[in-house]
Order: sequence, then structure tokens, then C-alpha cells
Amino acid sequence: MSIKALVWGENVHEHSNADVRALYPDGMHETIAAALTESTGIEASTATLQQPDHGLSAEVLEQTDVLLWWGHAAHGDVSEEVVDRVQQRVWEGMGLLVLHSAHFSKIFKRLMGTPCSLTWREAGEKERLWVINRSHPIAAGLDPWFELPQSEMYGEPFAVPEPMETVFTSWFEGGEVFRSGLTWQRGAGRIFYFGPGHETYPLYHDKNIRQVLRNAVHWAANSSPAWKGIENAPNRPTAEALEPIEQRGLSLHKDGEEGFR
Repeated sequence: MSIKALVWGENVHEHSNADVRALYPDGMHETIAAALTESTGIEASTATLQQPDHGLSAEVLEQTDVLLWWGHAAHGDVSEEVVDRVQQRVWEGMGLLVLHSAHFSKIFKRLMGTPCSLTWREAGEKERLWVINRSHPIAAGLDPWFELPQSEMYGEPFAVPEPMETVFTSWFEGGEVFRSGLTWQRGAGRIFYFGPGHETYPLYHDKNIRQVLRNAVHWAANSSPAWKGIENAPNRPTAEALEPIEQRGLSLHKDGEEGFR
């Protein structure tokens, strides 16, 4: 069964910047989606900020195995209702790939619970990505390192929680280093942050970047049924305990009452 990936793009720079439009005439989201379909087993579609519900209705998300998120200039324009909806699906098991400047997106900050801030410089400098976890599925098929001739520098400190795994570390021509490929899990959902992807450089045309994205989609896809109701905290009545017990002490809740204490 194919993995259903949805590439969400802010789709702002492509309309406001001629250089970006020249690199990505159909939009960055379409270029990323095309990279995913180079792999067997992935079906890719796209959605953008400008669509109703930002293209992320409950029905669409219900059919999505892995969501890829690219945003930069319009983080604040994303509806809180949509963020709630995406967060719920991640908790239930939908994978999430957070790309480049989406480190500052509402959904990533919400899931991380930290500022997700970093240092940056846009000077078109060389970036060398080191694969420091060569056995990780996201690194499959890559050399021990690869270079991007021009990239935006992202540097430490990167204010995110300690990751589950660090897959890539980047070195930049100006001397900075950055943890550029990190994984987490929230609820049943796997999350991967990947640093390269500035809009004024042709990074999503690079064969190594495209390989990483395909690998990450396969890694993030959860083949288990969605964990519906993960956010609930149901009461388990005394009569339903696995071993016989008697109620002792005071309780503010009636036996079997919904809610939590």
C-alpha cells in the first residue's frame, strides 16, 4: 500500500519574488512533491496557505500518512484551528516533516514546546552535511557527507528539546555548525526536522536533498491504525480493574465518571 504524503507550502515567495519563481515556477511544494514520487510506494499531493482551511481539512488530514510543512513569511497567518487539527493527527500517528524555516511554524513550536529559535545568515555560503547516523533509514543511500554550493546558514543554539536522534550535522563556510537533521516522537507520530531548503537557492532540485525527503517520508509513515482518542483521559471504574479491589479513601469523582483528576 502506498504512503500518502501531503506537501504543504506557504506559496508566498513564489508569487512575490521573481528569483524564487524562476527556481520554482510551479511552486516549491510542487517540486518537493515531484521529488517524493521518484520513489516507489509514495503518492504525493500538495496544499497551500491560500486554500480553504489552508488545504488541511479534517477529511484531507484523515487520509494523510505523512505531512511535509514548508513556511517562512506567513507563519502568523496559519489558523489556530488548523494547527489544532494537525497536532491531533500527529498525536494519532501521522508523520510530520518540518522543512527549513518551518522551524518557526506554529505547529512545530506547539509540538516542541520551546522557542525553536536559531541563528542565521543569508550569504550564499557552502554547506557541508555530515551523516552522523549512517545506519538511520533517513540516511539510506547517501555518502558519508555531501555539499550544497549555496545555502542559508542556520546555526546553534537551536532551541529545541533534546532530539530522539540526530541524523545530520551541517558545517557552513563561515564556520558555524548546526544540527540539521533531528527526530522526535509526539504521541504516535514521528517528526523529522531538516534544515536545508532556503527559497532563493535550488536546494530542492539537489539529488541528495530529494533522497533525504523520500527516505524521511518512508521513516515517518506509521503503518499502525491511527490512535484515536489518544488525547482522552477516561476513568476506569473500580469494577473494571484487572484484579479485584475495593474502593478506599475519598474520591471527587463518581465511579465511571468521565474526565480526569
